[in-house]
Amino acid sequence: MIDIDNINEIWQTIARNKTRSILTAFGVFWGIFILVILLSCGNGFKNGMMRQIEGFATNSAFVFTMPTTEAYKGYQKGRQWEFEMSDIQSIKNNVKGIDIITPVTSIYTYNGDNNVFYSTKGGSFGIKGVSPEYNEVERSKLLYGRFINETDIVEGRKVCVIGKKVYEDIIGLDKNPVGLMIKARGIYYQVVGVVQTYNENVMINGNLNETVLLPLTTMQKAYNLGDKFELLVFTAAKGSNIKDLQESVKDIIKERHDISPTDNEAVMSVDFEQLFKVFEALFTGIAVLIWIVGIGTLMSGVVGVSNIMLVTIKERTREIGIRRALGAKPSLIIKQILEESLLLTVLAGIVGLMIGVAIMAVVANFVNISSEDAVMFVEPNISFVTAISATVIIVLSGLLAGILPAKRATQIKAIDAIREE
Repeated sequence: MIDIDNINEIWQTIARNKTRSILTAFGVFWGIFILVILLSCGNGFKNGMMRQIEGFATNSAFVFTMPTTEAYKGYQKGRQWEFEMSDIQSIKNNVKGIDIITPVTSIYTYNGDNNVFYSTKGGSFGIKGVSPEYNEVERSKLLYGRFINETDIVEGRKVCVIGKKVYEDIIGLDKNPVGLMIKARGIYYQVVGVVQTYNENVMINGNLNETVLLPLTTMQKAYNLGDKFELLVFTAAKGSNIKDLQESVKDIIKERHDISPTDNEAVMSVDFEQLFKVFEALFTGIAVLIWIVGIGTLMSGVVGVSNIMLVTIKERTREIGIRRALGAKPSLIIKQILEESLLLTVLAGIVGLMIGVAIMAVVANFVNISSEDAVMFVEPNISFVTAISATVIIVLSGLLAGILPAKRATQIKAIDAIREE
């Protein structure tokens, strides 16, 4: 049950010297305020960095071909080479721990020549042959229709999925694109879907928004590509390490294509799992540093509260002595001092927490940093768990600030206190 009289007494004690109490509380307010601002900004930068690779499976790797840099088995260095469809089955047979493995092939357009048309309107876009599994690795937002499916692959259907910019530039937003026919490099395909990439900051084999996606088998037949492709994409199964899988995959590829085992540039790869780990480690370190700085600032405020409470105890020596003379137990004195310290600290801390959160909410709305156009600073905020943690820290700080003054108060002897003028 709340003791209103006790609260009033504590409040009157704090209010005796308003200026001193406000200045004392400001140290705690500032420590929590700075902690909230720093944590929010740290989260904003983290969200922005993670958006750079949003949409890509965190346990994926992209392996692509490059000219050889070493002579090997009669071949000169600088040799151009490509993956073959049989590589995939060989990898499946010899490398355990792979979940998804899928080939990708592309046709590039140079000098800005228009290669994709709808009616009389054309544009210059990438053309990429993929399988249904590719959407599990470079995930995209489906705006219309569907993605390429297994039936499209088996039957070699002349269908396509187009990127958002392709749709906007050659078809227009006023038309439903599903079912329309577009011409890509002289061949007609029926549009079955429109996709949008989660971000345009990381591009593997071209910007998905500016790409026409064809079933891999259709593309190989339509453009006489045979069973060749230039990009191999795979993900690790649960419990497997993508880095170890990469090395095994590269070893098999080098052996099958007569590439020197020591040629580290002929088979290149991008490891998204490692990239995610680097980002996580970076921002974990930043978060730890922020907590250290924030709590350090808060502790300086706590020291200030403790010092002022000691001064207050000295000023109230006679009062405390009279209480002792009237039979007040040391525990009651300690309780009152801790409650005063706790009330002062918690009020200042909660105000700092609320103002910090409010300011970051206003900043987020003002600069519109939660929009899709935001890149490096996205949704700066603190989580509910962090807010609770900050509140706990405030309470503990209040108790910590009152321990020394409370101990000093219990050492006051009634007879000495009564003699005080």
